[in-house]
Amino acid sequence: MAEKIALTTTIPVEIVYAAGMTPVDLNNIFISCDAPGQFVDRAEQAGYPRNICGWIKGLYTTLLEQESLRQVIAVTQGDCSNTHALMETWQVAGVKVIPFAFPYDRDYDLLKLQMEKLIQALGAEWDAVRRWKTRLDQVRKKAQEIDRLTWEAGVIDGETNHLALVCCSDFNGDPDAYEAYLDQIIAAARVKQEGEPAKGSSGPGQTVRLAYVGVPPIVTDLYSYIESMGGQVVFNEVQRQFAMPFDEGDIIEQYRRYTYPYSIFDRIDDINREVERRRIDGIIHYTQSFCYRQIEDIILRQRAGVPLLTLEGDRPGPLDARSRMRIDAFLDMLAG
Repeated sequence: MAEKIALTTTIPVEIVYAAGMTPVDLNNIFISCDAPGQFVDRAEQAGYPRNICGWIKGLYTTLLEQESLRQVIAVTQGDCSNTHALMETWQVAGVKVIPFAFPYDRDYDLLKLQMEKLIQALGAEWDAVRRWKTRLDQVRKKAQEIDRLTWEAGVIDGETNHLALVCCSDFNGDPDAYEAYLDQIIAAARVKQEGEPAKGSSGPGQTVRLAYVGVPPIVTDLYSYIESMGGQVVFNEVQRQFAMPFDEGDIIEQYRRYTYPYSIFDRIDDINREVERRRIDGIIHYTQSFCYRQIEDIILRQRAGVPLLTLEGDRPGPLDARSRMRIDAFLDMLAG
């Protein structure tokens, strides 16, 4: 059985597979467990402050709860600014930490150096990395087809889209099984497509088309609530980036084009292109409590081409009443 290694976010996962290891995205394990709120509580009992991101606290406990995970690749630049301290608390607990940094200025040579260091640390080789890129790109294309069937055909809901794309960070540790899972979604969507017309832009009796922008939500019922109120998420920004939505042969260039770790301006350019292409009526910008990315909401509001609603999440659980009311009002405004 392949040795497992944890991830704090999306990294060049081809390197992990090329080293004969199994990647495990801690975010997916944390948010899909039976009681993610208890993981946050345990981190606070261990001494994590109240005013620290719930995702960070969840990741801390998730890794320590997994006996098979004793090493982790932690992204020190291009993700959460609290990762440095998170790494140190893991090290105290006896976990081996391997750092990886996305260069802020998207410098090709610096990114290549980081990838070479990770290859060396895991004992992989470039030829195997490139072979795995070819294999994983085949799976990613199916995730991208699910995305197309979401926004163009309207036969896949926003939450299914979210789950299909977000797990491209590690392919659930088994690319073959993950590809089969995507195939099932595509097959069901095509059957549905034959039986109903595509959904268009908002208007009387039509669905409000929304973009979800920002980190994946820690709240558990956001997508289902939006859909129950007449909205449809047809663009999941960061999740789509996890699926590497570009035809790029060079793996280093591929991770340069991946927008999430870099400047907000690269992300806004991508968002605005997709808003126009997908005929989106409004944006929901999700921000995590105590995250530095909340500050970027200032810039996003100035540059967004359509109305924008900012929602803040803190701990795992359902939407609070205030957030539901704000979503209701936003959808009413767009539909009107």
